[in-house]
Amino acid sequence: MKILQRRTKRSTTMLQTSALSARMTGYQNLLFIRWQALSSRDQLALLLLSAFLLLFIGGYGGYSIHQAANNSKSEYQEQVADYFWLRAQAGNIDSNALAAANTADGAELIPAASSVNALLNNSGIVDAQVIANGDTVQLSFNNPSQAVVSAALGKLEQQGWQFTQLSMQQDLLTKAIQVQATVTSS
Repeated sequence: MKILQRRTKRSTTMLQTSALSARMTGYQNLLFIRWQALSSRDQLALLLLSAFLLLFIGGYGGYSIHQAANNSKSEYQEQVADYFWLRAQAGNIDSNALAAANTADGAELIPAASSVNALLNNSGIVDAQVIANGDTVQLSFNNPSQAVVSAALGKLEQQGWQFTQLSMQQDLLTKAIQVQATVTSS
């Protein structure tokens, strides 16, 4: 019974294929007959128009893909340059800025972990894990935007936090940047 079913399936698909093939052959023959009915001047004009359209569409498509790739590359390079510029500015930060802000008018010092967490929240980093460990603060967070990560790290440095350890990795699937750092107040 199964052998008979296989043969009927094969013959049905062969009939459908041959019917499609016959229909396509009929269309090709009709097109060829109409092409032959055209004058040589009209045939030349259609060939030139077809060639122009193929070149125009292909050229424009290639150009637009090339432009999109160049734009993406330049945006990436700009973000990388911004990140390294921020890292280079670490030595120019006023180390007393955070201490002055925390002790304004003789108020109590804000706990280090709370200060770092507040800076991260203000920078757009939510759900960061911040733990005070003696004189250092350990932090860990994920964010899909390199600009937000760079801004957050820059704000930490501007407020007088110095990085003793910094690890950044990008998840290949989600493109999220995972940051793990240890900072100390100077």
